[in-house]
Amino acid sequence: MENTDRSTNNRMVLLLIAGIPVTMILSATWLWYFVVQGDLDLVGALGTANRGVLLQPPRQIDEVELLDPDGVRFRNADLDPRWAMLVPGAGGVCDTSCEQSLYVTRQIHTALGKEYNRIRRLYVSESAPGDTSLKVAELSDQRPAPASFSALLEDEHRGVKPLVLSPGQPDTLFVEYQSEPSTWYLVDPSGWIMMYYVSSIPYKDVIADLKFLLKNSGD
Repeated sequence: MENTDRSTNNRMVLLLIAGIPVTMILSATWLWYFVVQGDLDLVGALGTANRGVLLQPPRQIDEVELLDPDGVRFRNADLDPRWAMLVPGAGGVCDTSCEQSLYVTRQIHTALGKEYNRIRRLYVSESAPGDTSLKVAELSDQRPAPASFSALLEDEHRGVKPLVLSPGQPDTLFVEYQSEPSTWYLVDPSGWIMMYYVSSIPYKDVIADLKFLLKNSGD
């Protein structure tokens, strides 16, 4: 009987949200109540075996102060709506995990093909690129590393938007990254950090998640 009730709850909620883009589903606070309570398997009900881990509740990127390298305030709400792959950084250093996460997200981004322009890439740290040291001698594809982190972004990751936030804020935004440095995040077009991955997850699995979300969102 309990399983029947839960199934009915899932169907009722899905009927209510039918036709609403996934981006709005994920950013609707009241829906997260059902998810957290265990009354709604949102991802399962929507039909995807996601390889990432959903954040419950999601975190809003615009609730913290983020600046571009020129000191201009970044607000996701001011941009055209796109999904984003976000790589965190810390300590003024880009080490092996940092470089690998940048590499992995670049490869995934490229593999999306015609959907490429529907996703942006962000790098968020408390240090600007010019104040960040690159601590790798070799890149993930076995080529020699450039002389600086700024050169890495310029030469290998054009299109990545570097952002700087006040010290201490990464602890609240990127909790999972503190214990697993290969963690990177997925941000929906409304600015909600809603899922995270680790760099060891196979590309094809992440691409399957992203293609599902892109197909079912109206951005």
